[in-house]
Amino acid sequence: MLEELNIHNYALIDRVSVKFSKGLNLLTGETGAGKSILVGALGILLGQKGDSSAIRTGASEALVSGIVDISMNQEVQQWLDSHGIKGEDGIIILRRVLKQTGRGSIYIQSTPVTRKDLAELASLLFDLHGQHDHQSLLLVDNHRKLIDRFAGTEELTETFFTLFKELSSLREKFSKLVSSERERLREIDFLEHAISEIHNADLKPGEEEKLEKEFNILSNHERLFRLIEQIYENTSESRNGVLLTLRKTREDMEEVIHIDTELSGLNNQLQDAFYEIEDFIQSIRQYKSRVEYNPARLAECEERLSLIKTLQKKYGDSIEEVLDFCRKSEEELDGIQNWEEEKKNLKIRISNLENDLKKRAVELSQKRREAATLLQEKVEKELTELGMPRVRFKVEVIDRKNEEGKTVYTPFGIDQVEFLISPNLGEPFKPLKKIASGGEISRVMLALKSVLSEADRISSLIFDEVDAGIGGEVAIAVGEKLKKLSRIKQILCITHLATIAVRADNHIKVEKIIQDNRTLTKVYPIRGKSVKVEISRMLSGDKNDQVSLKHAEELLKKYSE
Repeated sequence: MLEELNIHNYALIDRVSVKFSKGLNLLTGETGAGKSILVGALGILLGQKGDSSAIRTGASEALVSGIVDISMNQEVQQWLDSHGIKGEDGIIILRRVLKQTGRGSIYIQSTPVTRKDLAELASLLFDLHGQHDHQSLLLVDNHRKLIDRFAGTEELTETFFTLFKELSSLREKFSKLVSSERERLREIDFLEHAISEIHNADLKPGEEEKLEKEFNILSNHERLFRLIEQIYENTSESRNGVLLTLRKTREDMEEVIHIDTELSGLNNQLQDAFYEIEDFIQSIRQYKSRVEYNPARLAECEERLSLIKTLQKKYGDSIEEVLDFCRKSEEELDGIQNWEEEKKNLKIRISNLENDLKKRAVELSQKRREAATLLQEKVEKELTELGMPRVRFKVEVIDRKNEEGKTVYTPFGIDQVEFLISPNLGEPFKPLKKIASGGEISRVMLALKSVLSEADRISSLIFDEVDAGIGGEVAIAVGEKLKKLSRIKQILCITHLATIAVRADNHIKVEKIIQDNRTLTKVYPIRGKSVKVEISRMLSGDKNDQVSLKHAEELLKKYSE
């Protein structure tokens, strides 16, 4: 519900603050006073396109803001939550700035948003009627939503939507499985070859290091043998060998310690060195006896290392990584080879879902068609009371068909729902958007809103031109409809008819004044005697005419609460 509207530097408005109440808020004033300006400013706040030409002459920017009660609107609260915006005690502030530069700004609370966001939120709060390009009733997509609310099939539609999404997802998955079959076969061939190649290699962890060591020895055999021979010669008891020299040194040391026993410790070190060299020579001799040149084994090592390197280039940087790749490939191959089973299961799931959706679509369509008949009757009755007795209203519910004549399933069923109208006797039914008169479309909306009032979640309705081209009993009927509707909705309505204005819960006067040689639009609530004077003006054009004042008093007594 809109609680307050603030406008600054918009068109002829310098600064205006208007408070709205529950029930029926009626705006009256002379033609050209600025009532449409007020509705235009409200439209800006609801996400309509802004134009810098609407900024008051001499100002650099225009500001429109509104205080809105959202405490009873769960959809709005969910929308705010999804956008990370919090209300305060069930209240939010909408604010929009238009600038001469063309770059304005929009805020919900203190959060900057896009115009699209603002319009999306506003569509959950307000319905503005009177300008064709901004009427929710002219959007065919809304007709299906309205019939679902009237029929009580919203939950069924939501379930259908969920199942439809699931079916679409399964079909997409199945399509990818089928379309990628060639790729799948290539992948199977690659994995099978890789696994076979790795298995045939019979790799062992740590094998590469051992082979490289053996290959290094075999490929350097001649040099290795020559060096070992030299070492053996240099350390053995051969001429000039270390061991022979040490043995002579031991004999000399024996004589020394007989002379000076203090050198016994050094003699022990010499003895140890002798035995260490002796052991060393023994080990060299044994190693020398084992060293032999084996060209066949060298070729084997070279070939094996080459195989390992080739596998590492393909599948990993080490034997361990190659083996890990093999393990993962085996798991992946198992999954791919289960493709036929997965395909079969998907087919079954898709078939079951298709059958379920067909049944639900038929059930949904049947309920919509039954509701359509009842809605037609109720709306035509309302229109008759609103001065349109020859108007025929139709809720067309037909199956969607493709070019081959087959039924098309959409996320919301198989139905194409559209409201049609024949405004004059003998004329064919036409879409609502083909109606030229703003007054007619407003009355159709008023009739629909009267019928759908309990199902429609939008809390505030804004009517412009709802009384265009009517008078007498029809005007009285329109007033009654507005009053009745205002008991469950907040109504903001511009009217030129006294018989409607007298029913206001909150009567707002719009007038044009001259101040400091500038034209201004003033907006303010009126009460008591001021209301009677305004009604008198609306009746006769003369607010001081005694007959009109008397008539205004009688109307207020009769129709106001």
